[in-house]
Amino acid sequence: MALIGYARVSTEDQSTEAQFLELKRFGCTEIVCESASGADRERPQLKAMLARLRKGDTLVVARIDRLARSLAHLLEIIETLERKGAAFKSLGDPIDTGSPQGKFTLQILGAVAEFERSLIRERTKAGVRAAKALGRQPGNPGLISGDPLARRRVARARDERLSERAIAGADEFLPIVRRLRPAQPWDRVVDVLNTAMKKRPGNNPAPWTRDALIRAVRRLVADGLAESDLLKAAPRRSKKAAAQAKRLVELVATIHNAAQAGQKPTLARIGRQLERQGVRTATGAGTWAPSSVKALLDRARADGLLDEDLMQKPGAGETHSVSRTDLRLE
Repeated sequence: MALIGYARVSTEDQSTEAQFLELKRFGCTEIVCESASGADRERPQLKAMLARLRKGDTLVVARIDRLARSLAHLLEIIETLERKGAAFKSLGDPIDTGSPQGKFTLQILGAVAEFERSLIRERTKAGVRAAKALGRQPGNPGLISGDPLARRRVARARDERLSERAIAGADEFLPIVRRLRPAQPWDRVVDVLNTAMKKRPGNNPAPWTRDALIRAVRRLVADGLAESDLLKAAPRRSKKAAAQAKRLVELVATIHNAAQAGQKPTLARIGRQLERQGVRTATGAGTWAPSSVKALLDRARADGLLDEDLMQKPGAGETHSVSRTDLRLE
């Protein structure tokens, strides 16, 4: 457990000395100082500090405006801290997520923020209706006209959101990625992550996919929070590993082609059948994620192993079954 202080000034001409001394007197063992605008969410020192915080730590600021200029940004940072098991305290404001009173104040701020978002949504809907009534096309005029500057701004905002989500969940998935990459290919890393975590960090209930994981790691590398070696190509598989992968592809194709008449062989159903038969993934995991099954089905389809018309071929009452011997991997 540690008290980590954060001090910020808007320009290099200003001094963080007063904030530094106040945080030091409070007992902060580490104090991060930064010169940047409070409206800038891409503050490198703040990003790095949030990534380092661990369960039980407390982020301390002299005043709330030193951390964030908007309520939405403040709540976003506090949500990141809560996911890590860390707390937040402002010395000049009645906010301390480690105390009941501070949590109550935070709940009030959250309700205010939700009310503001509701008002914004209503105003946006009203504006869209008014634009349509006047025969105008709603949306970003710059994007509609193909303005390069508008496109760059939208792309930059999208990258910022990706960075924030990646940093927020880095403590959960990055250690696994570091352990496996680049020795293992991305598909195997995804398989391990989905077995260990069941879903992506934060509020995203979806399992990891190969593309989503690569994007998240790329953002962490770009922000200086992960090693560039993680993005290197994996070494070519040995003959034994290639033979094992081929057997898995053939096995999944067999399950697909042996589905009952009229019954769609969904990814989840195939995964459950593999688990019942004790078949392990290429990384040795006992749980099959839909993304792993899909990857094998895609390879089987490319190799011409799938009977795409099987569901329409059997007559009424006919079924196909697969024995345990058929499913066993040698």
